[in-house]
Amino acid sequence: QVQLQESGPGLVKPSQTLSLTCTVSGGSITTSYYAWTWIRQPPGKGLEWMGVIAYDGSTYYSPSLKSRTSISRDTSKNEFSLQLSSVTPEDTAIYYCNARRGTMEFWGQGTQVTVSS
Repeated sequence: QVQLQESGPGLVKPSQTLSLTCTVSGGSITTSYYAWTWIRQPPGKGLEWMGVIAYDGSTYYSPSLKSRTSISRDTSKNEFSLQLSSVTPEDTAIYYCNARRGTMEFWGQGTQVTVSS
């Protein structure tokens, strides 16, 4: 029932901040015990877990990205967002939002983000 949709610019310039939003329908981002996650897949590479915001607002980040990553939420809009600062071309990837609760898992369709000047 939960549906996720990523949105944001498809092109970001180096050194700028990548900002994406995941719009959630069919479930509340505050419902226990949902975890709301950002995952990316660079071209030719596997999936990379970036970070998560839990139903209570707690955040956790990949150690390799923690210094540049911020995940936040807007409970009124039932959205959660990703900000990745100081991007380089190595941040080019398909970005997915994901939700998990117990045995249930839901994925957005993914959105391509290219970092290029």
